[in-house]
Amino acid sequence: MRVLVVEDERRLAAAVKRGLEASGFAVDLAHDGVTGLHLAREGSYDGVVLDIMLPGLSGYKVCSTLRAEANWVPILFLTAKDGEYDQADGLDLGADDYLTKPFSYVVLAARLRALMRRGCAPRPAVLIAGDLVLDPAARVVRRGSSVVPLTAREFCVLEYLMRHCDSVVSKADLLTHVWDEADNISDLNVVEVYVGYLRKKIDAPFGRHAVRTVRGAGYLLAADGG
Repeated sequence: MRVLVVEDERRLAAAVKRGLEASGFAVDLAHDGVTGLHLAREGSYDGVVLDIMLPGLSGYKVCSTLRAEANWVPILFLTAKDGEYDQADGLDLGADDYLTKPFSYVVLAARLRALMRRGCAPRPAVLIAGDLVLDPAARVVRRGSSVVPLTAREFCVLEYLMRHCDSVVSKADLLTHVWDEADNISDLNVVEVYVGYLRKKIDAPFGRHAVRTVRGAGYLLAADGG
């Protein structure tokens, strides 16, 4: 498996290279964000190990740029930034894993293998269906340039539908994935009620028809935004 390591501290980069090669990886190195982004774009890598504090471009910028270009190579941040908000930012930008320094080479290699088993399936940080945009990290929904205010439950229903664009989602699936056991809800009609709320907010004011009923099966959110 071929891995790109983007790390500006050259001694550490060389050590990471040796450690990963000892675990069977082929490793290329970059020592700044600009070179790292170029190699990640042009190379056929199975994974990228990315520092955050890099000259030229930050690791955050490298990651967000790759994801904006629909490049889904698995990315693992390896960084000294160990704050909980640093980790949240990295994962919300589209990284697949986050490991802080100091670290174990055994754990680093194992985490890379785990990421590679998942492959390069699309996993966008921001969900888009036509001009309908949902940002899970910022908890914001937009229709074109208009922000659409949603309740927490409405947001969760829409997020689940958008993660399954152009696929039929049953009421039972929505109930299972959006409501928890503590809500003690078993009536599927509550799903219908919330889908109705969504239509009144994301469709009706804009003359759209994104959320569609598939009779006898459930609901479908059109990938073109309706």
